[in-house]
Amino acid sequence: MFDIIGGLPVHPLVVHVVVVLIPLSAVGAILIAARPKSLRLFGAATIVGAGLGTAAAFVAKESGESLASRVGSPETHADFGHSLPILAAIYFVVLTVFWLFARGVPLNRNRPVWLKVFGVVLILISIGISYFTFMTGDTGAEATWSKVIEETNYGDFETGH
Repeated sequence: MFDIIGGLPVHPLVVHVVVVLIPLSAVGAILIAARPKSLRLFGAATIVGAGLGTAAAFVAKESGESLASRVGSPETHADFGHSLPILAAIYFVVLTVFWLFARGVPLNRNRPVWLKVFGVVLILISIGISYFTFMTGDTGAEATWSKVIEETNYGDFETGH
């Protein structure tokens, strides 16, 4: 089911959803945690983006395992890929809980201290999940492209031969 779609491996198709939506939702999470007025503007979109990104992370993990059975498993990338869906799910839960509590503060002007501390935790988790998403994607790109780039003879491009 997570192997091939339209003749193409699912993994490289779905990972782009993850590497766009998780960090983008993390930016939204930082905004709604740091600026209470942003909650009304970006809160729902941030939750939806984080939820879709998290779901895509699980699909990426499964499709990555299917692809690895065909082409081999890049260990560092696989290690990151196994952890990312779990970390994304934790991020999504923390974000959702923060959003639900923050919505309950009338006009979001005077957040209680505990909610401000929770917001700082959310900001730190958002930075962490963005970094982890980047590292997962970077190790996958390196595993895919580093050998191809090494074997490319740049001299042929410069001289036109």
